[in-house]
Amino acid sequence: MKIDRKDVNVYDIRCALDFLKNEVNELVYTDTEVDPHGEIAGIYRHVGAGGTVKRPTKLGPAMIFNNVKNHGDSKVLIGLFSSRERVAKLLGCKPNQLGFLLNEAVKDAISPITIENKDAKCQEVVHYATDEDFDIRKILPAPTNTLEDAGPYITLGMCYACDPDTGEGDVTIHRLCLQSKDEISMFFTPGVRHLDAFRKKAEELNKPLPISISIGVDPAIPIASCFEPPTTPLGFNEISIAGGIRRKPVEMVQCLTVNEKAIANAEYVIEGELIPNVRVREDMNTNTGKAMPEFPGYTGEANPSLPLIKVKAITHRKSPIMQTCIGPSEEHVNLAGIPTEASIIEMIEKSMPGRLVNVYSHSAGGGKYMAVIQFKKLMPSDEGRQRQAALIAFTAFPELKHVILVDEDVDPFDSNDVLWALNTRYQGDVDTIFIPGVRCHPLDPSQNPEYNPQIKDRGITCKTIYDCTVPYHLKDKFKRSKFMDVDMNTYEIKSFE
Repeated sequence: MKIDRKDVNVYDIRCALDFLKNEVNELVYTDTEVDPHGEIAGIYRHVGAGGTVKRPTKLGPAMIFNNVKNHGDSKVLIGLFSSRERVAKLLGCKPNQLGFLLNEAVKDAISPITIENKDAKCQEVVHYATDEDFDIRKILPAPTNTLEDAGPYITLGMCYACDPDTGEGDVTIHRLCLQSKDEISMFFTPGVRHLDAFRKKAEELNKPLPISISIGVDPAIPIASCFEPPTTPLGFNEISIAGGIRRKPVEMVQCLTVNEKAIANAEYVIEGELIPNVRVREDMNTNTGKAMPEFPGYTGEANPSLPLIKVKAITHRKSPIMQTCIGPSEEHVNLAGIPTEASIIEMIEKSMPGRLVNVYSHSAGGGKYMAVIQFKKLMPSDEGRQRQAALIAFTAFPELKHVILVDEDVDPFDSNDVLWALNTRYQGDVDTIFIPGVRCHPLDPSQNPEYNPQIKDRGITCKTIYDCTVPYHLKDKFKRSKFMDVDMNTYEIKSFE
């Protein structure tokens, strides 16, 4: 697909907000005082959360809370990524081209550069952990999404650390719970996570791992940070993908208290160390047994043993903006799903060029569990290749659970059109392919031996392909009704007032 790209003047979160202020229905705000404990998420659920959030909810504008209780001139931003159209505007392409844009950015990645501390906006204000009144819970207006949460969470922190052996850095988003005045627990999803590999190496040496957490950055960075192997193997710095998106390098800066770098124009930066061989219970302050709402739409269980970050300092811009998201919202769909689409596009296009039309990581799967693949059969021998494409998708993104295959005349981004294909081009007994006993993602509560005794371990699932494509030899019998093509610009359509 040829990408219709245009450069937008966005290089940090404030540029992004200024850009959206000039777009219709993309950004709203309130000056009413709000409590970060449950209230911010409770409000935004009705404004624009979407995703797998319990109904009633809807897709809507991003929102700024200008008056956060007990947090002075700090603001909270939520929902920046909760619309695919908004993400496309911020990255400079059309919504259906985002996967292709990110695929191109991986190929054209640009390494970050380091600037002088005096030029780093993120270090305008400095709080040291040695200060008598230092308390991360008072400095950071980090929300709790529900009243059951284990504590205030940082949900969009760009965690940056380096491999102790090679010095190669990488950025990832993790579940971070504020546990005390200078401690944060860090959740690592089991599997191949770059920072977890770095942490384990440091722990084997009984050494702390320096880490920075940058909050409120150029929207290209969180999107880029959500790639996973095999697209970005260990040693690949995903910040360089953000450079590829913007066609210029991301600026980093040396931290003040730890030997690590942070994103120079971030709103907040937390500097700290992952302490070796220390573990904490995630809900140690609440004892609810709950962590926070996660992308499948359920509240995750509190982890009994998590690595701990000891905070050394917090730096931030003047009048800082805390960026956050609701775990099951459409923000997660876009953050996780668009890189997934890029990975699937890359691997299928390599294997069978010209057949893949598009991919959508569906909202109902939180951007991880479900992909709709639009596939074009060009010749009789392409019959069956669509199912091979689905198998490739499972390889490209191991946490994928369901693949729905549709023809080129079905819009993968329109759920009604996909369900139409399911109802008119699919027979359950011949078009369903089961792949049982495969590792997937532990946050799906159905992937559990209690749900299915045949499952041997939590996170094991039956991956399924729903082939809703027409057999090649029958394509002439499944042509959709043809309507007259018209130029809508020639018609003046008025509403009654």
